[in-house]
Amino acid sequence: MSKGDLKQILVDGSWRQNTGLVVLLGLCPLLAVTNTVINGLALGLATMLTLMVSNLSVSLMRGFLRPEIRIPAFVLIIASVVTVIELLMQAFFYDLYRVLGIFIPLIVTNCAIIGRAEAFASRNKVLPAIVDGFATGLGFCITLVLLGALREIIGHGTLLSGAQMLLGDWGQHLVITIVPGHPDFLLAMLPPGAFFALALLIAARNAWETRKENTQNQPVTVLNTGHDPA
Repeated sequence: MSKGDLKQILVDGSWRQNTGLVVLLGLCPLLAVTNTVINGLALGLATMLTLMVSNLSVSLMRGFLRPEIRIPAFVLIIASVVTVIELLMQAFFYDLYRVLGIFIPLIVTNCAIIGRAEAFASRNKVLPAIVDGFATGLGFCITLVLLGALREIIGHGTLLSGAQMLLGDWGQHLVITIVPGHPDFLLAMLPPGAFFALALLIAARNAWETRKENTQNQPVTVLNTGHDPA
């Protein structure tokens, strides 16, 4: 597979077929835990790691799995990876583990992960499978971070609050106050606020793509200088 093909996989997974903004899969964590940037980043990184390792494992085992046990085997692989990630997070990032709660093991049921294992990793070699997992996870992580940033700014007027849960004590100095004295806006912190914020992100992406297509399809105007080309 050429570098151009790998680049295409990267662009498709992270932008053109973005899990959260285009395909609209795995919306449960998107709407539940993205009330801050740190929460979204942590869950996004865990999902990205799960995608990469599960895609790698499925690609390596694709020649040994019979069709009738393929899906159960994928679920078992994904569950094993998520269990390891959950135990590591519980050991090294316990405060963040408590905040994310049930949504870490729920990564197992994320249909986007099973879908990539079935649609891509089981049909391609190791390198493209890893790139696809990275690209899909990157797109999902970016969506989580953007959604968390939008909700945190509107809800609390801050950015990167709780960074110490992921980055240690020095993360306390990374908190940015966007709006001093901002009164908490409860709606932005609740799941209904996540629906509105996600709708804004989807609308912004669609507007960007529409404007880009209109620019590319705009006819080129040739100026008449009054001189005969001959």
